Amino acid sequence: MTKPNQTIVDSLLSEKETSRRAVIKTIKSKANAKRKVTEKIADGLTFGFGSMVFLFFNSIFFLGWLLINTGNISSIEIFDPFPFSLLTTIVSLEAIILAIIVLISQNRAARVDDLREEIHLQVNLMAEKEITKIMKMVAILLEKHGVDLSRDSELKRLLKPISEEELEERLEKEIF
Repeated sequence: MTKPNQTIVDSLLSEKETSRRAVIKTIKSKANAKRKVTEKIADGLTFGFGSMVFLFFNSIFFLGWLLINTGNISSIEIFDPFPFSLLTTIVSLEAIILAIIVLISQNRAARVDDLREEIHLQVNLMAEKEITKIMKMVAILLEKHGVDLSRDSELKRLLKPISEEELEERLEKEIF
């Protein structure tokens, strides 16, 4: 049988988790809505170029080019004989353009991921503060009921809040 207080706690935790998920989804939606026209085009092109249709189109195009320019289709005159320098130029330009388009999409996605990561860090710091507060409250209740916590060194360590500045400095040293 579930206690009424437990139901309230479960409900509050569920609401908090739903709220956190909504914030994260909203960030992605807002980032997508704020995309520049060029970023929307790059995302669309990246999606299209990463498809089987594009692979099929390229395969047919190159196969046709090779068949024509090796003389296998006699009704069409060879216009780019071996070593296919025009084809090489076209393929090189296609590769450059595709790489740039993919990089534009990846850079935008990386900015969204960085923002999401920062939010996760902030949520984790808030959760750490909340958990520390709950642990302090439990320790007070235990002491009121006569439980001796003075010898628990791990508990003493856990009851000290994490210094955000110290954590930031440590991470900066590791990164740089």
